[in-house]
Amino acid sequence: MAILTAKVPEQMAGMRLDQCLAEIFPDYSRSKLQSWIKSDRVHVDGEQLKAKDKLDGGELIELNAEAEAVLETEAEDIPLDIVFEDDDILIINKPAGLVVHPAAGNWHGTLVNALLHYLPNLNTLPRAGIVHRLDKDTSGLLMVAKSLQAHHSLVDQLQERSIQREYLALVKGWMTAGGTIDQPIGRHPVDRKRNAVIANGKTAVTHYRLEQRFKRHTLVRVKLETGRTHQIRVHMAHIHYPLVGDPVYGGRFQMPADCSPGLEHALRGFKRQALHAALLGLEHPVSGEYCQWEQAMPDDMQQLVGILQREELD
Repeated sequence: MAILTAKVPEQMAGMRLDQCLAEIFPDYSRSKLQSWIKSDRVHVDGEQLKAKDKLDGGELIELNAEAEAVLETEAEDIPLDIVFEDDDILIINKPAGLVVHPAAGNWHGTLVNALLHYLPNLNTLPRAGIVHRLDKDTSGLLMVAKSLQAHHSLVDQLQERSIQREYLALVKGWMTAGGTIDQPIGRHPVDRKRNAVIANGKTAVTHYRLEQRFKRHTLVRVKLETGRTHQIRVHMAHIHYPLVGDPVYGGRFQMPADCSPGLEHALRGFKRQALHAALLGLEHPVSGEYCQWEQAMPDDMQQLVGILQREELD
């Protein structure tokens, strides 16, 4: 059992209780929420209401959520690089190449499969406790909730944009300064497998600053304010600084002029987007304490950056 609390937003005034619950707790089905209302698991300002009762906005909702199996994904013995763990959260350093969620073409060998082997009771949580995702070929820090209470807290923090997420990205081109990209992102109008900056897309804000400049590349530190799919990759390509190795948004491969054989070999051999989730900061869902973790770039990115640094000395 977990007691989840939420304040009804004023804009939901006039909505039925079950409709409000579906909006506030989207990880549970409408039928499940309605059954919890009937079984006295939902209190509004301390009182029991019916599903059809309308709310005024501003009420405090308490939901006594019951943990039950919601996943049927197979557990698999896949090693996990655990950066931090306590009774409530798990922080993973995800390697490049590991898919986060099972889907068509990747039903096995995913992070979810690995988590269910490590902690079988995660099958009672939406998405095995994963509240945000990294692309298959992006490495770095990813948070996992170990309880319903922790899951609800982390989801709320993401929606409130209070979680700190910083990435290291190696981009093509010589940047002159950092900046902010505030451009909406949505599904590409022609290629439905890609996203793009489009006028009717969802709000997306990306801040970036320079870490190190090379002759024809720049290492940038990127801070996400929102979390749209492929956000960093789309935004950096939009301002004409696509990520090195990005097979989707990086454009046609072009070798920089006058580069050394060593750099040419390294660039041709780098087969993923050069993107690493380097910093993660959040309010602990139980203690309320601010926690922060940092993770160095993986070997492949470090080696590529090292080659670029040596090119500067030649």
